[in-house]
Amino acid sequence: MSYAIIQIAGKQYKVAPQDKLVIDRQETEAGEKITVTDVLLVGEGEAVQIGTPLVKGAKVVLKVEDHSKGDKIRVFKYKSKSRYRKTRGHRQHLTTVTVESIAA
Repeated sequence: MSYAIIQIAGKQYKVAPQDKLVIDRQETEAGEKITVTDVLLVGEGEAVQIGTPLVKGAKVVLKVEDHSKGDKIRVFKYKSKSRYRKTRGHRQHLTTVTVESIAA
């Protein structure tokens, strides 16, 4: 079974064919493909290629499934004895992708 470690938007993910990933929002329409060339490691059974820092000629093809928002995160600021309270919320924009192929 082959696998790879890729880097997208400053974050690293271990992927294998047919894996589903939830990553930060990508400016790509649903159904289109993304080719990732920032491949840090490729493994095929016992054979492992480690990049310095990237594996030359390696690429991973991802298919964009859909775009969504993550769960709401509450941010609460509080200072004691001064009646200061502030609540804010945040929902991260996300993209769901499926790994189609890994090529070394």
